[in-house]
Amino acid sequence: MTAVTTPSTRRGIARGGKAIYGAPLGILMLEARFPRIPGDMGNGTTWPFPVLYRVVRGASPEKVVLNGASGLLQDFLDAAADLVAQGAEAITTNCGFLSLFQKELAAHVGVPVATSSLMQVPWVQAMLPPGQRVGLVTVSGSSLTPRHLEAVGVPLDIPHEGTESGREFFRVLIKAEKDDMDIDLAEQDVVEAAQRLVARHPEVGAIVLECTNMPPYAAAVQRAVGRPVYDIYSMITYFHAGIRPRSFG
Repeated sequence: MTAVTTPSTRRGIARGGKAIYGAPLGILMLEARFPRIPGDMGNGTTWPFPVLYRVVRGASPEKVVLNGASGLLQDFLDAAADLVAQGAEAITTNCGFLSLFQKELAAHVGVPVATSSLMQVPWVQAMLPPGQRVGLVTVSGSSLTPRHLEAVGVPLDIPHEGTESGREFFRVLIKAEKDDMDIDLAEQDVVEAAQRLVARHPEVGAIVLECTNMPPYAAAVQRAVGRPVYDIYSMITYFHAGIRPRSFG
């Protein structure tokens, strides 16, 4: 007689206390209406894992980038706490300029916080050969201040280049001149900023993209300048890997 087996039933105590399960990463979003294409942090299909989103009302890209996020700290603290209450076990944001709030957010919510792609700079620098440096491509070079850099341990003299002089990317994302976006022109703006960066600073051996809307163009940047390129996608996939390590058992 052949024994009949049935799947084992997992027993034990299921731990509660959250509203949502299975999405441990919470993303604080600026309030904007430009298109978020695949690869953009605000497009849910970008991520290979579930995420929780929370829009911070009144936190426009212009206020955060051009006005130093003035008066918005409490709004971000409240929104981050709300994400943690829903079930987030770690928090990130969708603007690199929110490095300004790194320490305050981490202290407030009591879970790991990674506010900005800029946080990768020390790690990338450590990987480079002697004589090479990390360079930044940012949405607004004129708005990137020592405060943004100091908040996440980035050298104040880091070479950087912005997209303000471009035809599309800055106009749509920061100035909100229209709701639609020419993707080819946006890519060209980011690529040209990277090309200017390496032309002015040939010692740049790797690039970090500050802006969380730039990952769709990272491959084009890498092809154009021939350097490794890191962005919010590379950072957050690494960040998430620590929250949910792969099981090999």
